[in-house]
Amino acid sequence: MRAHEFAELSAFVAIAEERSFRRAATRLNLRPSTLSHTLRALEERLGVRLLNRTTRTVAPTEAGSALLSQLAPALKTIGAAVEGVNAFRAKPQGHVRLNVSGTAAAIVLAPILGRFAREFPAVTLEIAVTNGFIDIVRDGFDAGIRLGESVERDMSAVRVSRDLRASVVASPDYWAQQARPATPRDLGAHRCIGRRYGVGRDLHRWEFAKAGVELRVAVQGPLVLDTDDLILRAAVDGVGVAMLEESTVASDIAAGRLQPVLDDWCPPIPGFFLYHPVVVEAPASLQALIDTLRRPQ
Repeated sequence: MRAHEFAELSAFVAIAEERSFRRAATRLNLRPSTLSHTLRALEERLGVRLLNRTTRTVAPTEAGSALLSQLAPALKTIGAAVEGVNAFRAKPQGHVRLNVSGTAAAIVLAPILGRFAREFPAVTLEIAVTNGFIDIVRDGFDAGIRLGESVERDMSAVRVSRDLRASVVASPDYWAQQARPATPRDLGAHRCIGRRYGVGRDLHRWEFAKAGVELRVAVQGPLVLDTDDLILRAAVDGVGVAMLEESTVASDIAAGRLQPVLDDWCPPIPGFFLYHPVVVEAPASLQALIDTLRRPQ
């Protein structure tokens, strides 16, 4: 098989699996226009239409489905065989695409990026920060990092952080004007800074626990945001009450810019996990990242 023929078949599988030229292009690190040209060349060479496409949808034809059912497993086998060569190299090499939340990026990844780059110079680490929830397989990522409670059960998952703890905070000016809550239920009378994890999802409910009692509070207020940086800035500026991971607000609490409440209602929670599709053995480049994350700092 010639190189261009293999490239055409690989492009077809990516487009058919992703049901999108854009997502397939991201997965293959190519331009959508390049994929469109490649698929057209394959269909002309085979003399049959493989995909039905409109401005909104992409779906295999009957011929395309038959070809995909045979090609996809074969390409995975080839990929695994090529990946196996990594075992004979002194250092892994390859491209690892990660999707992580903003908090995970700051807490888990930021401290190890320099060390990882020095130890594994042949591995390209591509990190996309997305605070909403996505399907990492559908969107072409090798792995993701999320809180353990958010990881799909059909994924392989490895803990990569300590336990975390939330902190409920507001500025001294805010507390000077408002009575501090004695229980989480009192937050209903406060201006709270909301968070939404992705378009179309409900506002995140703040979760509390104490002495066996668990509460999920639907807060309301003048702002709904989806990044820690903006929530923190709004809280420091006196907009309202915020719930953030305690390490995110530690320096502002120490400096007196924020003051915490309800500490006894904020127990530790399981930390972040790196997760990826279940495979017999993770690619060497991804395993190198996992090992780095699990190594004591």
